[in-house]
Amino acid sequence: MRRALGVLTAAVLLVTGCTPQPPRAQHLPATSPSATRSTTVEEHGNRDGTSSPVADPIYPAYGNPALDVLHYDLALAWAPEPRTLTGTATIRVRAVHAVDAVRLDFSSAYTLSSISIDGATVPGRVADGDLVVDKALPAGAVATLAVRYSGTPTTVAMPSHRGDVEPLGLTVTPGGELWTMQEPYGASTWYPANDQPSDKALYDISVTVPQGWSAVASGTPGPVSGTTFRYTSATPVASYLTTLAVGQYTKTELRGPNDLPITLWTRPSDNAGQLEALRQLPAYVQWLETRFGPYPFPSTGVVLVPSQSAMETQQMMTVGADVAHGTGAADVLVHELAHQWFGDAVGPATWQDVWLNEGWASYVEQLYRTRSDPAAMARWERSARSADADLRGRVGPPGHPRADSFAENNVYVCPALMLRQLHKALGDERFFALGRAWAASNAGTAKTRADFIAFVNRQTGRDFTSLINAWLDSPTTPS
Repeated sequence: MRRALGVLTAAVLLVTGCTPQPPRAQHLPATSPSATRSTTVEEHGNRDGTSSPVADPIYPAYGNPALDVLHYDLALAWAPEPRTLTGTATIRVRAVHAVDAVRLDFSSAYTLSSISIDGATVPGRVADGDLVVDKALPAGAVATLAVRYSGTPTTVAMPSHRGDVEPLGLTVTPGGELWTMQEPYGASTWYPANDQPSDKALYDISVTVPQGWSAVASGTPGPVSGTTFRYTSATPVASYLTTLAVGQYTKTELRGPNDLPITLWTRPSDNAGQLEALRQLPAYVQWLETRFGPYPFPSTGVVLVPSQSAMETQQMMTVGADVAHGTGAADVLVHELAHQWFGDAVGPATWQDVWLNEGWASYVEQLYRTRSDPAAMARWERSARSADADLRGRVGPPGHPRADSFAENNVYVCPALMLRQLHKALGDERFFALGRAWAASNAGTAKTRADFIAFVNRQTGRDFTSLINAWLDSPTTPS
């Protein structure tokens, strides 16, 4: 996630003391990555949607660690008038432990039409933010849950004090369009979900919309039949990384390095400057690939929405139109693209380790911003240390985020500084090798701090345990 241009970029400029320059092709390496695009999530980790869910210590009311969702098949239809979302969610679940009922997160805004498990009708209800289906499953059992529902989407509050705080989940605009950003939870505002980061699953999403409208979702675009748009995620996705946008969009198709499909979705209200900023995506992907290996998914893209922020939703980044223009647009897009390696391909097992997402993306953003001015990185580090000291005192160290202060600057700046120390200790070649190996060998999984420390130590042959823990836990800035 990236803060709004007027909020986070202003903070970054204060920290760095310099203005980011517009991207120029001559600053980008001309060489292609040595690896081929075939080295993607499919070759590693979770291939069938199997995960190891754990209870989230920051937001325990969301998610069910007793269930592992393997696959979501969402057949949705949107009617702008009377603003009704109709859906059939067919969900394949595995019981990690024996359960007396199937429980998933789901909004009470919807009326249930029918519920079945393995084709047999079963009773169920929505209560206290949960879909509760009265069907016991023994440990290890795999079942197919089908839920038909309809209603007008409603959002939930975001637990943060950020300047760009917006309601989470599926939002209906005054003109009847839809869009969503939903980190850390909010997927359950439009489909029954195991809404926790540790449960990654495969997805098929189809959305039927009015004539002349388009539907955009996370995943690889499929064929369009009439006014029904289809998307498939054959690589595992955490629920917060799914997206949906419906409106009168125009599609622009590009090709990135190694023929990577790139799709841009813009609205009539978006201007030529915003589209031109998005057209730079192939150059940003190339810059990232030369350092961190092949882009980890079969396609990428951006959908512009009326938001103040931006989100690394998997394969289709959701970007507020206000941040997709000006000199800061490059920083936002590089940040969200970096998340495709760090946060999407490999994500945190719980929200306690959100620093693992934002620290990497923030540091990669700084590497890009200072790529043509080595002295700028030193200026950033000096100023970031000052910011780090303030953040630790105000919102705590990054390894212990507060439930009411989600994704504030402590999980961006502080772990980025930690990665800077690793980079200086290892040098360019070994540091970038570390980043490539982390994303590639753990793709499709959710990891913890302990996993990261063990990986760094094993990959480098050095013990960085104390350094990493100090930067994540210390109430003051480590020396």
